[in-house]
Amino acid sequence: MSIPGIRPMGIGDAKPVADLATQLGCASSETQSMERIPGVIGREDAAALVADDAGTVVGWTHIELRRTLIGDREAQIMTLVVDERCRGQGIGAALTAAAERWAHDRGATTLRVGSRTSREDAHRFYKREGYVLAKTSYWFEKELA
Repeated sequence: MSIPGIRPMGIGDAKPVADLATQLGCASSETQSMERIPGVIGREDAAALVADDAGTVVGWTHIELRRTLIGDREAQIMTLVVDERCRGQGIGAALTAAAERWAHDRGATTLRVGSRTSREDAHRFYKREGYVLAKTSYWFEKELA
């Protein structure tokens, strides 16, 4: 397989987006993706991109600008996933490069990405792409009624 083209995500991508999110461990349905995608596409502070191989979505990423009162403008890769059958073929690198361009073009000085401690393959990937471990944190959450 050659490196697929990177294009903006559309609502028609809901099924493969859900399938790949489920591969990542975030169980999603096509209906959920159809509801979520419009909340990201078309925003100036966010982007959703897919890796498209001859009409088949083999990966996707979601990036957002972050504004804080304690630092310069930065961006964050919210999600990056490549079909498990296609990993190791440069698709993740192409998606990451597209995310970096998008963030840079919007004035971000840093692009961050979080990765679960158990995802060692992902850690190796990000290091190969030039990312450095900046800190280790705990994330706390509370379900809101």
